[in-house]
Amino acid sequence: MKLSSLQSILCLAALTVPACFAQGDGSDLEKLKAQLADQQRQIESLKKSLIETEKTIENLSKAQEDTKAALDSAAAAVKTPTGSNTASDSLPAAPAKLGGDVASTNPVLSPPPPPAPRPSAYVPPQDATSSPLQVHLGNITIMPVGFMDLTAVFRNENAGSGIGSNFGSVPYNNSNNAHLSEFRFSPQNSRVGFRVDGDWKGAHFIGYNEFDFLGTSGNNALGVTNGAFVPRIRLYWVDVRKGQFEFLAGQSWSMLTPNRRGISPLPGDIFYSQVMDVNYVIGLTWTRQPGVRFIYHPNRKAAIGLALENPNQYIGGSGGGPTSVLPTALSSALAGSQLDNTTAGVLSTPNLSPDIIVKAAFDPTSRVHFEIAGIERNFKVYNPTAIQTFTKAGGGGSINGNFEVVKNFRLITNNYWSDGGGRYLFGNAPDLVVRTNGAISPIHSGGVVEGFEAQTKNTLWFGYYGAIYVGRDVVVDTNGSLVGYGYRGSANSQNRAVQEGTVGFVQTFWKDPKYGALSLIGQYEYLTRSPWYVAGGAPKAAHDNAIYMDVRYTLPGGAPPIPEK
Repeated sequence: MKLSSLQSILCLAALTVPACFAQGDGSDLEKLKAQLADQQRQIESLKKSLIETEKTIENLSKAQEDTKAALDSAAAAVKTPTGSNTASDSLPAAPAKLGGDVASTNPVLSPPPPPAPRPSAYVPPQDATSSPLQVHLGNITIMPVGFMDLTAVFRNENAGSGIGSNFGSVPYNNSNNAHLSEFRFSPQNSRVGFRVDGDWKGAHFIGYNEFDFLGTSGNNALGVTNGAFVPRIRLYWVDVRKGQFEFLAGQSWSMLTPNRRGISPLPGDIFYSQVMDVNYVIGLTWTRQPGVRFIYHPNRKAAIGLALENPNQYIGGSGGGPTSVLPTALSSALAGSQLDNTTAGVLSTPNLSPDIIVKAAFDPTSRVHFEIAGIERNFKVYNPTAIQTFTKAGGGGSINGNFEVVKNFRLITNNYWSDGGGRYLFGNAPDLVVRTNGAISPIHSGGVVEGFEAQTKNTLWFGYYGAIYVGRDVVVDTNGSLVGYGYRGSANSQNRAVQEGTVGFVQTFWKDPKYGALSLIGQYEYLTRSPWYVAGGAPKAAHDNAIYMDVRYTLPGGAPPIPEK
């Protein structure tokens, strides 16, 4: 109620009350005057109180308007105008340490203003390296991987091997194929797949698969009406790591394959060279096969692994590789059924135990990787004529490394020697020969890959020397003839050594995490092979020159970072 209205009511009461008692006696009138004087004093006191109350109301109203203006200003400050940063850039920074004394650096206001509202259109800032192809489902990330290739290859001698070199069957000069050259285009090296990353109860897991189109096709019209190349599985595994322990199961690069970093199964951490030849470099120790592995990480700079991988008793014939000759009486019982000579076409050989591989890797800095590895293999055959079983253990070891000796220049060294481990040299050496009684004799074989990789702006340069050596193991058959491997009179396919020199480049025209990369890859390859036995007048060696050119588009983005343990 306003002060003027209250005063009117009081004045009216003051005028009418005396009139009501005008006819009373004098004593009553004196009493009434005294009462009115007392009321007047009360009215004056009330007037002062009302004036003070009205001022307080005005002050509160002004304070309310000031508070509203401050809130409007705070809300406008967190909105993102066109061309400015995201809203998160305008929010106060979090304290440096959780659980610290935040109040000591943030004084309390009286009364404390309410927090500024976050705009409804708030969008969290995006990771600059994230891929637009990533799909996030809760804490799971699904990302396509792969690239699209068009490869052209020319060889001055017709090895008839497509875009992958059959190192062990380079034509000799006295063969018809040595007088024919070879050229072809192919998209078969293109790859497609996806990986899944996630976290579960403190463990980080990765599911990975990858396919290419180098599978065997039964369609003879591939080069006539339709290049319907068949996809094939390359990698298909799951890896789980919790703390210092890691477990992998599925088809992966063998743990015997050299690493670029740690004992990681990811393709980018495996050394299989930069070449366009889909069979890589002669002398490289590798295969992709199913198995399980257990890894222990004592710290970030070291890893120790144990793998159990698919075994196969191999006597040659894969990828142009040579084959050991079995004794006549045992050939039908062993070849293709007990010992793999690639004629069966499927995994049909009996095996005593998985191949056991151990590896220790050290990465003291990002410029140095060093590793040592070993493998144990066990062979077993049955001689139905003698009704007797024979077993034999084989094995091998490798010492590998890559070292950035100066910035952007890295030296590569991979060295492998085995007694019965030829299958891991891309099948270019048999694992064993068999004696006339059925006893097993592993063949000595080994391989090396030495080279360099250098980066200059958008170009990667590479050069490698690769070689294998296959030892001689001669058996005298029951009829007096020689069999086994490397014997006098053996076929010129039984190689003593195969060597390769190759150089090339990877030129990246442009790349962007959101749009991918476009590259041109070139490679020159020189191959030579020497047999154990050279017949009179026959060539002592075979050689071939190959040129690869490839245009590649790589899918955009990278995988989410794996948490450091």
